Amino acid sequence: MEELSTDDAPDSIGPYSQGIISGERIYVSGQGPVDPDTGDVVSGTPEEQTKRTLENVEAILEAGGVTLEEVVKSTIYTKDMRYYDEINRAYSEHMVAPYPARSAVEVVRLPVDIDVEIEVVAER
Repeated sequence: MEELSTDDAPDSIGPYSQGIISGERIYVSGQGPVDPDTGDVVSGTPEEQTKRTLENVEAILEAGGVTLEEVVKSTIYTKDMRYYDEINRAYSEHMVAPYPARSAVEVVRLPVDIDVEIEVVAER
C-alpha cells in the first residue's frame, strides 16, 4: 500500500490519506469543493461545487499516474437530491463513456459545509 499526496488538492482534514495505491487500484478519499491553495470552500451552485470537487479528485489521480478515464467506481454524496441534475451536468463534463459504476447518496451532513463530496476508485 502506498499513500498518494499532492499539493494540487486540499489537505486531508482528518487521519486519512488523499489517496491510496493498493495493487492496481487507486482509492481517492472523499473530496469536496475546496480550493487547494487557500483551503477555502468554493462557494457557488452545486454544479460549480461539483466541478471543483472533480478537479481535486483528478489532481489526486494524476499524482498516481492515471486520469478520470480510469475511474471504475464513484460515489457522490449530496446534502440534497434536488441538486442531482446540476451534479450530473458537471459530472458528465469530466467523465467519459463508458461511465464508471456510480452511487449517489443524499446525506444529512458532510464534514464541512458543502453540497457535494465525491470519492472514486480507479484502475492503473
